[in-house]
Amino acid sequence: MGWRWRKAFTRGPIRTTVSKTGIGWSIGVPGFRVGIAPTGRKYLSVGIPNTGLYWIKYFDFPRKDIRLSKNQNINNWRIIKMEQVPFGGISFAENPEPRCPCVLLIDISGSMNGQPIQELQNGLSTYKDELAADDLAKKRVEVAIVTFGGSVNIAHGFSTADLFVPPVLTAQGETPMGQAIISGLNLLDERKREYQQNGIKYFRPWVFLITDGAPTDMNTSAWPEAIERIKKGEKEKTFMFFAVGVEGANMETLSQLSINRQPLKLKGLRFRDLFAWLSNSQQQVSRSQPGDTVPLENPAGPTGWAEISA
Repeated sequence: MGWRWRKAFTRGPIRTTVSKTGIGWSIGVPGFRVGIAPTGRKYLSVGIPNTGLYWIKYFDFPRKDIRLSKNQNINNWRIIKMEQVPFGGISFAENPEPRCPCVLLIDISGSMNGQPIQELQNGLSTYKDELAADDLAKKRVEVAIVTFGGSVNIAHGFSTADLFVPPVLTAQGETPMGQAIISGLNLLDERKREYQQNGIKYFRPWVFLITDGAPTDMNTSAWPEAIERIKKGEKEKTFMFFAVGVEGANMETLSQLSINRQPLKLKGLRFRDLFAWLSNSQQQVSRSQPGDTVPLENPAGPTGWAEISA
């Protein structure tokens, strides 16, 4: 990947973007913006607050100096697309930075009720604040959350860190962990396709599982499918998978999922330390280039938040 440069200036409702490809601008409010991307394409975007969804329509063709590939035709530039991207009118055209996607698979089953779920909620707030404070990470790191407690839900679609709003967590139900893993990996695959369709480079994604129990769908087809997909993804280096067990978690079962690294056991309820480590690690990754090797601090070190179960 070559050097890239981009600078955005905001004054009231007007945002001006200067990049290698040109100068773009947009005007509007959260949920509604019109403008011209640095590529010269006019567009209108309309979003739904707090959902991470928006519609975008391009009204004209690309600039004459931008050539279409063999697989593209003129009509493609007029297609309306709905994409699960950062809300607020910030499209891939306005933020072409490479992305570091992270899927959090969070156990909110009944056994997490009380202090565990509260500390987890506080940890997510720490994660948001630390990522949003980093000027580069907040444009590159994208977060999605899949919760599982009785049912599996996409609690937060992919959004850049500056627009990430931690959902309110409520503990309830059983632990359909296999289904949650499959749902999270499907969500990640969909997002990667959107990157590719829009010419956005991305770092190796993170899939981060946090649970205090054992899967209640272990005797269904979901569990072996989840294990197989993690093995395949790790082998092909399409994502990195981390498993963290909270007090009461079945670490032996979690070891079935962790192909390249052992599952970690959280020390007490140190969720804030866990998410501070995650934020710091992703900030380091976001300051590199896709494909680079970035050394991470060992979370199971003497002062770390985790330990490796014997």
